Amino acid sequence: MEGTLRQLYQDRAGLEETLAIMLIEKEMSPLSITDGSEVVILLIHNKPEEEWQVKHYEVDGKQVSFHFLSQCLMHQVLIAGNQRRLIDWLVNGKIVFDRNEFLMGIKDRIESFPPKDRSKKMTIQFTKLLRRFEEGRTLFRHQHYFDAYSHMMHALHHLARLSVIHHGYYPEVTVWEQVRHIEPQTYKLYQELLKSEEPLEKRIELLILATEFAVHSKTSVGSQHFLSIIEEGPSTMADYMEHPEVEDYRVDLELLVQHLVEKGFLSTEEEKTKAEGITKITYFLEKIC
Repeated sequence: MEGTLRQLYQDRAGLEETLAIMLIEKEMSPLSITDGSEVVILLIHNKPEEEWQVKHYEVDGKQVSFHFLSQCLMHQVLIAGNQRRLIDWLVNGKIVFDRNEFLMGIKDRIESFPPKDRSKKMTIQFTKLLRRFEEGRTLFRHQHYFDAYSHMMHALHHLARLSVIHHGYYPEVTVWEQVRHIEPQTYKLYQELLKSEEPLEKRIELLILATEFAVHSKTSVGSQHFLSIIEEGPSTMADYMEHPEVEDYRVDLELLVQHLVEKGFLSTEEEKTKAEGITKITYFLEKIC
């Protein structure tokens, strides 16, 4: 079959914009997410205006999904971690074309997981953890237990990914298997939520208490990227939002800043405005950071 598949991509390998081509076969990688296709061809190119395109074929009776991914989007995925199937493809796919060892460099980057990449990914996961935790806790207080359960389950997943990244690994599709070995206490929280014989309300209540402690203990590592890029002098919320480095977690940045104020990582001052009774809030990075 591989010889037939080669007809789909061999001409594209000669194009200047093509950087690499990979094959992912469901039969060889049963845990890979292929969205119903039995074979995925992943082509990475350097045309930023064409972020992600997909074409479907049938080859020897099997459905083949041909993905065209820009180099720019691939790097974004590596940092944001919002497309785990792509990371899985990059890690486990078979390289059939690699211009100037481009993909080998990417695989080395994933394996070595540079501290800068790790720091940003931890802050992305931490802000998502904060969001799910705060919303889950609010829903619980208003007795929406099923919705609270759903949000706390998501919060646990973000806590799991944060833990894996903190230990220097990329989160895999089977992230809980990683957590079971890396951070057993977090894995235990997951088990208790799923298997406990306590009533649902009690399970959620206990999980909220445990997650609150986890959020507190992870604040320093989880906010490291943000705290490393902001100025020591006075800054407004608008200044923080406009910083190019926060793009991947800007949607939850306001919640992160509020959390850091509560935990003493940031302090605030009020500045008078022309309107009586209205002050503008400015933020300062505390020296303890």
